[in-house]
Amino acid sequence: MANVLRLFSLSSSLLKFSQRSFLSPHLSIRLQSVPKHSFSSSVSSCLAVSQTLFKSIRLPFLLVPLGLFSRGCSSSIIAQCRSKGSSRVSLLRTRHLSNERGFGSPSFDWLSFWNILAPDILILLLAAMSAVVVAFLNVRIPLTLGELINVISGMTTGKKAGQYLSELVRPGLSLAGLYVLQSLFTFGYISLLSIVGERCALRLRTQLFQSLLEQDIAFFDTHKTGELVNRLSGDVQDFKSSFKMVVGQGLKSVTQTAGCVISLFIISPKMTMLVGVVVPAMIGVGTVLGRILRGWSYEAQEQVSMATAVADEALSNIRTVRAFAMEDKELSLYERELVQASWFNQRLGFGIAGFQGLTNLAINGMVLVVLSHGGLLLASNQITPGSLMSFLVATQTIQRSLGQLSILFGQVVKGMTAGSRVFEYIDMPHSIPVSGGAVISADKLVGEVEFRNVSFSYPSRSEQKVLDDFNISLSAGKVMALCGLSGAGKSTVAVLLERFYDPELGGIYIDGRDLRSLDPQWVRGSLIGYINQEPILFATSIIENIRYGKPSATDSEVYEAAKLANADEFISKFPAGYRTIVGERGVTLSGGQKQRVAIARALLKDPQVLILDEATSALDAQSEKLVQEALDRVSKGRTVLVIAHRLSTIQDADTIAVVHQGKIRETGSHSSLLRQKGLYYELVRRQTDILTSKE
Repeated sequence: MANVLRLFSLSSSLLKFSQRSFLSPHLSIRLQSVPKHSFSSSVSSCLAVSQTLFKSIRLPFLLVPLGLFSRGCSSSIIAQCRSKGSSRVSLLRTRHLSNERGFGSPSFDWLSFWNILAPDILILLLAAMSAVVVAFLNVRIPLTLGELINVISGMTTGKKAGQYLSELVRPGLSLAGLYVLQSLFTFGYISLLSIVGERCALRLRTQLFQSLLEQDIAFFDTHKTGELVNRLSGDVQDFKSSFKMVVGQGLKSVTQTAGCVISLFIISPKMTMLVGVVVPAMIGVGTVLGRILRGWSYEAQEQVSMATAVADEALSNIRTVRAFAMEDKELSLYERELVQASWFNQRLGFGIAGFQGLTNLAINGMVLVVLSHGGLLLASNQITPGSLMSFLVATQTIQRSLGQLSILFGQVVKGMTAGSRVFEYIDMPHSIPVSGGAVISADKLVGEVEFRNVSFSYPSRSEQKVLDDFNISLSAGKVMALCGLSGAGKSTVAVLLERFYDPELGGIYIDGRDLRSLDPQWVRGSLIGYINQEPILFATSIIENIRYGKPSATDSEVYEAAKLANADEFISKFPAGYRTIVGERGVTLSGGQKQRVAIARALLKDPQVLILDEATSALDAQSEKLVQEALDRVSKGRTVLVIAHRLSTIQDADTIAVVHQGKIRETGSHSSLLRQKGLYYELVRRQTDILTSKE
């Protein structure tokens, strides 16, 4: 019995040495894989989910009172944040829930995942083989360690002390060689997985961004930029990290668990049967929890997207926020969304922690059974000290592998949820293509535009009819002006002509060809030039902003377009000239300057049809004069659609059409419409009265 006690003491020391030798990488990985919020979340909010979790998995009811207490604490915290909020966040949440959660979390698209993975499948297989080699080395290490224990055990009895060094050489060198090979193959599979993960992330982000760029404009009417950016960045990153960890650690853990189980049967079938009930039980519990945790993970990631959307909106409109001193309000709105996101993430972390805690309890109990029963077998000489040591180390390897798998379980949930959110948008269809269709050759292009019996409602508010049996014809080379009250549908005509949307009824025709049969890329890139009231510039130089209208344009062509737009003079006065950086959305330029840059950008592609949507309504008198001169100059020889609220700017149009309640009510020249004393006459009279009263 004394030998048994000495052996256990020696075994304990060797186990600690073994863990330090080849377990530290696993320990570091385990710590890295624990969700960050589990270290920093508040106690009250973390306990808030205990009642729900323990109801779901029917754990002991002792923590239910803690759940009730923490739920009350969390409710008060959230209530305080809600008291600071406004209806804008409520509307954001209502819209977001109806669009994103109404049909449950999307399923994981395995076919799309395979298409992403296929180009690097050989590298992945090589990484998997390296991970399997590491796993088998980890299986072999306990057996070699058992041989070393037999040598040491023989030395303690005094029977083979003289032969100790010679007998120690072979198992010692074998063990050292195994450790070296383990390190090399570990480096190999981690490096290869990193390559595969980064390449997959590159393809995911590229395909997702391409899909977003090709979505219908109606899609962006109901989705905030922050949500989409979060899927491009956060979700792809989560999926990549989970993929690398699950494939690398998961494959290795499963392989070495299977190998160690075989080794255990070879060493002692009796003890193996005692510990064999643990794995099936863990698989059963994991299956039950998987569905619950995946739903929680989806809710958590959706809530993070909502918080990102609030922040993106505030930062994108920071000048408006600053102008109204709304920094505290925006902070409270963001804080409110973060509190909810934190609660969801804490609930998810608590669920994963519960599963990992149960796993550790089960596998530690397994080790205790091995120690107890193994000691009895050793005392009765039914097993050698080396075999017991090999069994113990193999059991520890299984313990670590199962512990790693329990952590990977949470990563699988998180990764599949993130992946499903990414593939949801990659696979999302769109009704209006960005390219493809017929092109009218330059020698046959006339530039006549006709709307025939067009009816249209915006998809985001389909109950409101914007255009109803709308008919209008734009003669080639002439100027057609649309006017009317706000909300009459004037700007809708412009976006339909750009084919941002398709009409519900009727059709739009260019030189007698249905707009839907023409190549949208040609229509937007060459045929039509679109200038609206609030032109958006990119955060780059002026010359690159103008060249955006025609990427192949030379510098000389850019300069000529700027001169036509009355922009060359003010651009040349900047120290950097055309290389001046305009800032985000052109913030460093005045309204008139931005408008003239936008006109130059539209003119660069020499469009046959020009749309001017309230192009001068937001400008001061001096800027309006310069812009209007540019517009008058460039309108010659083109089919021009002018949408105007300020009627003084359209008096010289060839034809003026009055839009009222989605229909054309009057058409004619300025003078003829005044003589009719109808809607146009009333619009002119009202504007004249307003101007007179201001004077």
